[in-house]
Amino acid sequence: MNNLRTTELLIWLESHFSVDHINLIPLTGDAGFRRYFRFQCQGVTYIAVDAPVKLSNNLAFLTVQEILQQVDVNVPEIIAADLIQGFLCLSDFGDDLLANKLSNENMQLYYRNAIAELKKMLTCQTSLTETLPLYDKLFVNTELSIFSEWLLEKHLAIHLNDDEKKRLSDCFNILISAIAEQPKVFMHRDYHSRNIMLLDDDKLGIIDFQDAVQGPVIYDLVSLLRDCYIRWPNELLAPLVEDYRQQVQNYLPNENISKERWQYWFDLTGLQRHIKASGIFARLYHRDNKSGYLADIPLTLAYIQDVSSQYDKLDFLHQLVSTRVIPALVALSE
Repeated sequence: MNNLRTTELLIWLESHFSVDHINLIPLTGDAGFRRYFRFQCQGVTYIAVDAPVKLSNNLAFLTVQEILQQVDVNVPEIIAADLIQGFLCLSDFGDDLLANKLSNENMQLYYRNAIAELKKMLTCQTSLTETLPLYDKLFVNTELSIFSEWLLEKHLAIHLNDDEKKRLSDCFNILISAIAEQPKVFMHRDYHSRNIMLLDDDKLGIIDFQDAVQGPVIYDLVSLLRDCYIRWPNELLAPLVEDYRQQVQNYLPNENISKERWQYWFDLTGLQRHIKASGIFARLYHRDNKSGYLADIPLTLAYIQDVSSQYDKLDFLHQLVSTRVIPALVALSE
């Protein structure tokens, strides 16, 4: 624990609440550089966040929190913020992650509720939303490069020759085009069951939204339904995918979003996300010394393998993952 930062955080909190002593209880953090603590003051429980300025986009957190509050998405209240020191005090959503409560029997109910929150996010069309970064071709390609650098080369020692790099790049360009052609809306960017809290009366609380962008309309739906941490049978997902297509079509009446086009976007946007995620999980291990995410790589690769097999033009990606990446990962774990 960084004792100096913790002491400075305590001084800031005690000054804000005008109390002599606060007891911070450390919480398990996320994949970023922020540290979280729970504390109680005058009978109310809060979350304190140590978010170092050089490593955290705290202004974006405040901006996106305001955007989401304006459309009635349930996000933590900001009790206090110090952008100079990198400290936040938030309302407490508790410990019940939606991920820990899901089952085949209840997932459609909870996911419909989560999709209702996505529908609210569709309406985030304000001047603040326009300040968010654009999830453009360069942005998407930069994310895809994490796969090659950190999973293939660093983690698995798979080095592609020039022809293989070109063929992989061609596959990536197909994914990039599928993302680029979609209508752009507010995009949470990490909308999945570990970033949704289950509150009283089955109400949902949305967290970890600070990396929001203006991005493809289907991205958050894919992030939710083809979760990097849990996989559901397609027959459970299909009605949810179609229901949201109809909602988006109603919201964007000038767009002609057929079932076939919607499924194509769903598949290829999901591929991009899982390619990126598998690279990030390797990077978290090698760069940030966080080994827990290595266990999540096999599921992301299984998604890539399955979905790429359905598109002939992605055959090189399918063969690469099936014949080289997955066997190398298995060998590494033996």
